[in-house]
Amino acid sequence: MTATIESRVEGRVDRPVTQLHVIASEWLKFRTLRSTVIVLGAAMLGMVFFGAIIAHNTRNPAGLDPEDVVASGPLQGYYLGQLLIAALGVLVVSGEYSTGMIRATLAAVPRRQPVLIAKVVVFVAVVGSAMIAASVVAFLVAQAFLSGYRPTYSLADGSTLRVVIGTGVYLTLVGLLGSALAWIIRSTPGALVAVVGLILILPVLFELVLPSWGTRIAAYLPTGAGASFSTSLPMPHALSPWVGLGVMALWVVVGLAVASVVLRRRDA
Repeated sequence: MTATIESRVEGRVDRPVTQLHVIASEWLKFRTLRSTVIVLGAAMLGMVFFGAIIAHNTRNPAGLDPEDVVASGPLQGYYLGQLLIAALGVLVVSGEYSTGMIRATLAAVPRRQPVLIAKVVVFVAVVGSAMIAASVVAFLVAQAFLSGYRPTYSLADGSTLRVVIGTGVYLTLVGLLGSALAWIIRSTPGALVAVVGLILILPVLFELVLPSWGTRIAAYLPTGAGASFSTSLPMPHALSPWVGLGVMALWVVVGLAVASVVLRRRDA
């Protein structure tokens, strides 16, 4: 059993810093920082709002594109949601660097890795549950509206549940990529440019510059991998849903592993 050393100074009891203490501290930071709450709320409301708008615009299926009438059609609000959640992932890390609070945080937790782990745990728990809930609500609201106009989908229909839950999972993983880049770059503008380039610009460049096999490469980038398990209509050269989820998770794991090394070797 590990001994616990306590010192009493002017009535105060100092205890060893544990992982649970660090997680509690990061949760306090997350819920008390106004910008994180606003961005997360905007992403959730945006998913539901765009789901309703898309449902209204696709109530008559005649002449619509195939992706607009499948189960994942009303969830296309994730295109905006991924930008907001990526920005949120950046802000929960880079915000401490911009204010200088990171020095106090790392002074309190000298081993450093527990801070990264705590931020990941809080982000996954809060953002993951929030975005999965927003995806489910957006889907149900859209189907309720569409029920008066055309055949609808149920969460029990084939891959529909995987697509709806997968949308929330994809958004959470994109946010973790933003956090990893923020740990590495330690600049809000720099990390935002990097994550936007990775999820939006790089796939388009591959397809434009390398038309013969750029699409195949793009399928392994975060956006392509995420689309494979979060959309009902597979694109050409798309990965299978579970392979896509594995590739997306690998991007996050590698990003956080690099972030961990950088955090350990650099000064705050």
